Amino acid sequence: MLGVADYGSFVAAIVLFLLIPGPGNLALITSTSKGGMRGGMAATVGVIAGDQVLMWMAVAGVATLLTAYPAAFAAVQWLGAAYLAWLGFRMLTAQPGSQPVIKIEPRQYFRQSFAITLLNPKAIVFYMAFFPLFVDPAQHRGLLTFAVMAATVAGLTFVYGLGATLLTHFLAERMRANPRIGRLLEKLAGVFLIGFGVKLAISK
Repeated sequence: MLGVADYGSFVAAIVLFLLIPGPGNLALITSTSKGGMRGGMAATVGVIAGDQVLMWMAVAGVATLLTAYPAAFAAVQWLGAAYLAWLGFRMLTAQPGSQPVIKIEPRQYFRQSFAITLLNPKAIVFYMAFFPLFVDPAQHRGLLTFAVMAATVAGLTFVYGLGATLLTHFLAERMRANPRIGRLLEKLAGVFLIGFGVKLAISK
């Protein structure tokens, strides 16, 4: 379809990619629990923007660059590991009543989810290595093919983000009466982020 090799498999791969637990999902859940529907949708847009940057970087040949220069990919890994671990440490050590790591303002949610997506090892691996496999060299139509793939990724991510936001918002409303639960979830989120960072650092 328009230069995309096995479009159905491409869609299925994206859906599986979205469902795999990772920093992107955590950003959506945390943003919604902190800022409601507005925060969750701002984070969704941030994830979509990060995905688009990574995809078009792959189109521009960054995948080839990272393959030719392993040190460059290692630098990306360490940068991602440091950022995720730093963010997790801030969440883990935040005191009750202190300014939250992820602020309520939608702009902060967008920036945070955008940065997390760019440094997400799952996203980097998918777009820099796995994503080019779905380009059919025989039927490739240049920018049109890439535009179809980009639109598909953005559309599926928006639908997934909307569903995740609605579900998280529904559950969060039932827990707002108990602030201790919110603080516990923030600590758990910090632990997971640190874990993601450590995993990224050692997965060489």
